[in-house]
Amino acid sequence: MSKEPTIKVIYNSACPVCDAGISSQKRKSASCEVNWQDVHLDHELAKNIGADVEFVRKRLHAIDANGELKVGFEAFILIWENSPSEKWKAKISKLPGLRQILGIIYNVFAWCLYKWNRALKHW
Repeated sequence: MSKEPTIKVIYNSACPVCDAGISSQKRKSASCEVNWQDVHLDHELAKNIGADVEFVRKRLHAIDANGELKVGFEAFILIWENSPSEKWKAKISKLPGLRQILGIIYNVFAWCLYKWNRALKHW
């Protein structure tokens, strides 16, 4: 049996909500080959994907096995697709219409979370 393809997930541990979410996701995805990368600890990660650190702090980023960058809600779908216990979330999330609605909800939440983190000077 072949292994699942390795994906890279770039997140920001300076955000307490993001850090808690990623910590939970790491436990759920323990059997998966995910390369978790923290932009708060290594700002060069942002440059590696052609972005600045602030852009990466605003949304979750992931790179699939083909090198394609996924940002925001699409990054979550990629993570779920590569987690045996969460594949069902990816399937539901990709339903026509629902994907767009969930993407909008994610973007609004991510924007509010970013503003909250900046106001509290988490970085």
